[in-house]
Amino acid sequence: TMENSNNVTVFILLGLSQSKNIEIFCFALFLLCYIAILMGNLLIMISITCSHLIDQPMYFFLNYLSLSDLCYTSTVTPKLMTDLLAERKTISCNNCMTQLFTSHFFGGIEIFILTGMAYDRYVAICKPLHYTVIMSRQRCNTIIIACCFGGFVHSASQLFLTIFLPFCGPNEIDHYFCDVYPLLKLACTNTHTIGLLVIANSGLIALVTFVVLMLSYFFILYRLRAYSAESRSKALSTCSSHITVVVPYFAPALFIYIRPTITFPEDKVFALFYTIFAPMFNPLIYTRRNMEMKNVMREAWCHQILLEVLSDLIFKILLI
Repeated sequence: TMENSNNVTVFILLGLSQSKNIEIFCFALFLLCYIAILMGNLLIMISITCSHLIDQPMYFFLNYLSLSDLCYTSTVTPKLMTDLLAERKTISCNNCMTQLFTSHFFGGIEIFILTGMAYDRYVAICKPLHYTVIMSRQRCNTIIIACCFGGFVHSASQLFLTIFLPFCGPNEIDHYFCDVYPLLKLACTNTHTIGLLVIANSGLIALVTFVVLMLSYFFILYRLRAYSAESRSKALSTCSSHITVVVPYFAPALFIYIRPTITFPEDKVFALFYTIFAPMFNPLIYTRRNMEMKNVMREAWCHQILLEVLSDLIFKILLI
């Protein structure tokens, strides 16, 4: 009955493994990953914001991608790390719903920003003469606002589909964070229709944005045939960074969300790709082959270090 249907106030997260040794190893690994995510993305954000690169649409989007990476991984990773050391991995119903909402909100923003970046590359290569007009600062701001709005609509609908579900036990979630499919499995009501709506929401967003991305790259590659070898390699190097980021993010997301609402034990491992590994590798991928980014980082940080050394020196002279 519905009266006693919501007697579950706390969920138990089964986590990644039941072995204590594996959990300690995972804690050490994810701690290093999280430090790398924080440092890498903050480095990119500060370098772009404090330089002329912020005026270029590609870096303007990259700045926001790094911010959404930071926020997204922070909805899952700190809780995962504390749980790896905890004896009982619990999460209250309210916190579970908050985690569900925030992870889908920032995850949605990230997917839409990646699509916006593909559009930017398409305009840069296929319509170079109109690039500055099309990708004006106003247009870039509008795209970012649209990404945030899209992320909100997506996460609000995911929350709406799960928040009213009755949970009367069992309360063990076979995952390391609160996601829709594991929660649907625990609901003590028929969730077939809700499951279809979740697929329509998450699955379609992942699929449609992925198709849009692939189409933009198809047009880019088609247009590049007319370019000189040098221009082609330059264009491909900026696009290859983007593709390298897109694939590890979209492939596991598509695997998890574009199928009937059944959960596999492998889902947890696949989810690690887009919750931890993708946000960690994004800064590396975008700076590794990008000379402009490397130069700005060198200038910004060498300049900063020089200022600090000089200010320390002046302070010591004044003290003497």
